[in-house]
Amino acid sequence: MAADPLSRVFSALADPTRRDIVARLAVGDATVNELAAPYDVTVQAVSKHLKVLEDAGLVSRSREAQRRPVHLEANVFDLMTKWIERYRRQAEERYRRLDDVLRSMPVDTTPPPQGGTPS
Repeated sequence: MAADPLSRVFSALADPTRRDIVARLAVGDATVNELAAPYDVTVQAVSKHLKVLEDAGLVSRSREAQRRPVHLEANVFDLMTKWIERYRRQAEERYRRLDDVLRSMPVDTTPPPQGGTPS
């Protein structure tokens, strides 16, 4: 997996099951068994998905007596948001410049010639 944090996050979220797990954890903490329940895979498979999410810094695990809930580390999304926002602002600026160019173009109100070849 890539070394930089942003690449690890995007790589971890490339899998639809992991994206679904993140969405479910956004609602609240859950155990591995609770997270595995809706999927037709083993608890071990879900644990592997959680390991990828954990390595990317998206989730953490804690211990509450016998329970080991998985917690979403929402602050990691700030990293993604900053990256996306930078490119969104650049795209908006390009569209603004295009709008300015289009507004400065003269409007031709004469209709195009009908059929035939121009003389």
